[in-house]
Amino acid sequence: MTASKLLSAISIALLAAAGAAHAESYDGVHQLTSAISRADVASQAVVAARSGNPYADGANSGPVQLIASTTSRAAVRAEAVAAAHSENPYAEGVTSRVAPVLASGVDRSTVRAAARAAARGDALPL
Repeated sequence: MTASKLLSAISIALLAAAGAAHAESYDGVHQLTSAISRADVASQAVVAARSGNPYADGANSGPVQLIASTTSRAAVRAEAVAAAHSENPYAEGVTSRVAPVLASGVDRSTVRAAARAAARGDALPL
């Protein structure tokens, strides 16, 4: 080892030892300083055990909160029947109907010639 490598290794070791010297000190076991009596804690535990879990989600969250609807049952049924008889009952937004066929300005023989040229590996005219 060269002298610079040896000095850098020693300095890193000293820095690591100095960092370990600043560790946390142990103050012993602290005394409990609670203002609540044992009976009060027991009664709070009973209330907490019987109340719902505020952190629960999904199936553990308890009964579902009902939302009152303003739409009648007959109106919902009529909408469902209309959707079932539409072109695509599962479509949403843009895909709610069949896409229109767009007319092209290029004739069929030009498209076929370009396809044959591409199949043969010829360069397409751009």
